[in-house]
Amino acid sequence: MAILAAFIVPHPPLIVSQVGNGREKQVQKTIDSYISAAKQIAALKPDTIIISSPHATMYSDYFHISRGDGAKGSFADFGAAQVCFDEQYDTRLAMLTAQLAADEGFPAGLTERGSGELDHGTMVPLYFIRQQYSGFRLLRVGLSWLPLREHFRFGQIIRRAVDTLGRRVVYVASGDLSHKLQTYGPYGFAPQGPEYDRQLIDVCSRGALDELLEFDEDMCEQAAECGHRSFVIMSGVLDGDKVKATVYSHEDVTGVGYGVCSFYPTGQDPYVALARKTVEQYVKSGTKPGVTDDIPQEMKAARGGAFVSIHKQGQLRGCIGTIAATQPSLAEEIISNAVSAAVCDPRFDPITPDELEALEINVDVLGEPELIDSPSKLDVKRYGVIVSCGMRRGLLLPDLEGVDSVQQQIAITMAKGGITQGENITLHRFEVVRHR
Repeated sequence: MAILAAFIVPHPPLIVSQVGNGREKQVQKTIDSYISAAKQIAALKPDTIIISSPHATMYSDYFHISRGDGAKGSFADFGAAQVCFDEQYDTRLAMLTAQLAADEGFPAGLTERGSGELDHGTMVPLYFIRQQYSGFRLLRVGLSWLPLREHFRFGQIIRRAVDTLGRRVVYVASGDLSHKLQTYGPYGFAPQGPEYDRQLIDVCSRGALDELLEFDEDMCEQAAECGHRSFVIMSGVLDGDKVKATVYSHEDVTGVGYGVCSFYPTGQDPYVALARKTVEQYVKSGTKPGVTDDIPQEMKAARGGAFVSIHKQGQLRGCIGTIAATQPSLAEEIISNAVSAAVCDPRFDPITPDELEALEINVDVLGEPELIDSPSKLDVKRYGVIVSCGMRRGLLLPDLEGVDSVQQQIAITMAKGGITQGENITLHRFEVVRHR
């Protein structure tokens, strides 16, 4: 497995002892957690450590990838010039990541303004890691002001480069949480601050990294968070992997949130793995995979409806599903719908072999539809909806980007079913288990 683990870590220079001069003891839990994370990284012995930093070179509409053979830096700006770094870059990984981005027309590459010196968002993690391990090269990447979805795509591109080269990699997402947690903090207090930290730690504790894409960007801005885009890139790097997640600490005593978390891949989600295997095999050979022994028993024993959604570069490329079971098992339901989504969705041309590497595939397993008597019993985030009128019927999955109200959800579903306003309709709601 190329991605050995990923970590979320903060980057206050205060926690470097030569900078803090004793003041760092107020966040000792964070320091202890950092040391634990660094020891874990050392035990993994990665070839390369990738660090995404909010303080690296940053453009409004472009992602910077570290260029050249390496870079230097120190904490001189924080009164500790004696703490310095001279890092060697993984140039092959940097160049391949830039090339894959160019091949997709994605705005990322080796262009850099300024001196290229290491920033403190990179050096604080290195300070702890270098005390435990030195046998690695570095890849440093920056953020942008592009939407969260584009940061996720950037992570996916990085992952493809890592897999292509077969590098053993640890990913470090450097970033503080909210800067508005206490009235006495340097940025004051805003109610969105504690709420952001609560949501972030909840998502990390559950390993539900896909939910990082769903954070309200206005709330993030009001919370004055620092690292969310860094964390979203990390989620793209881990896309498709199930992870074992651990939150080691969260502190807000300085008025700024510091969180330390780890994510160890445990293999691809079996639902997504089956859908991807099906799409790749059918597109390449026109054949479907069978229900093999390595498919979990729960997928072979259960029956139910399922939707397979395929995206390319953040855009829908195919989506076909069933409301209720049409196949002998859920595994066969997924196989059937994966083929249909790849080559039978009437809105799109069939997927071609040269597209396979760029595809993102999700599987939604539908719960039993429940008849409801009022739209007030819907929730666009939690429930999908089925709208029926006679033999006509439309379905919309829950928690879709751009669908923000129940009225909008119902209107879209009616249009899908060819149902017009004013007709008598029947509503069913359902929940899904989403696999990414």
